[in-house]
Amino acid sequence: MQEHIVTSFEEALDSINESLARMGGLAEKQLADSIEAITRRDRALAEQTVASDKQIDALEVDIEAQALRLIALRQPMAIDLRETVSAIKISSDLERIGDLAKNISKRALAVDQASPGRAMQGLERMGRQVLNQLKEVLDAYAQRDNERAMVVWRRDEEIDEMYNSLFRELLTYMMEDPRTISLCTHLLFVAKNLERIGDHSTNIAETIQFLVTGEALGENRPKGDTTSVTNMEFPADAETPTQS
Repeated sequence: MQEHIVTSFEEALDSINESLARMGGLAEKQLADSIEAITRRDRALAEQTVASDKQIDALEVDIEAQALRLIALRQPMAIDLRETVSAIKISSDLERIGDLAKNISKRALAVDQASPGRAMQGLERMGRQVLNQLKEVLDAYAQRDNERAMVVWRRDEEIDEMYNSLFRELLTYMMEDPRTISLCTHLLFVAKNLERIGDHSTNIAETIQFLVTGEALGENRPKGDTTSVTNMEFPADAETPTQS
């Protein structure tokens, strides 16, 4: 009888982990497609990516239901409880990553003109870095590799630095040519969404730390986003839009 109970518990936990792996794969694809859509101004891909977010949302609901049922019926302890709670936390971060990727694709639908070349190149580089962080942290989770997760955690500051650079560059374009304000504003939102996805990957790394060690991370997260205190002034001879 006891062996039957243990087997049922393991099967339930395996089911949760399989759903989470599927959700992670979908989140990776949605992010990759959203980056492709914005950098190539691919409207068809953007629309497809927006629509695919429903699959990620459904998986989050399913994983949470499975995990809560497992806790209620099996009352797991120690590592088994951490596995179950971690699945809920990671699925929540993946759902937010899906939402942010969907928002990037919506911006792609709004961007109907060529953007400043250097800025788009920078955005594409940032996107690749964020996507790599997500892949690395999901691999770390699959392997229960805390050291690999901590590498992702420490590299979040690199994404913040990319965001700072893009923020200043796009503001400069807007100051130099007010006609680019609408376009650059969309790209600023895209960059911020990528920065937030990086933060959610870092959240997953912290969850892996808790899952593997049973302890919360004892140090503050490295942060390099300085845009909230960045001031840039328009040059005195800058053109201003005329009012009709």
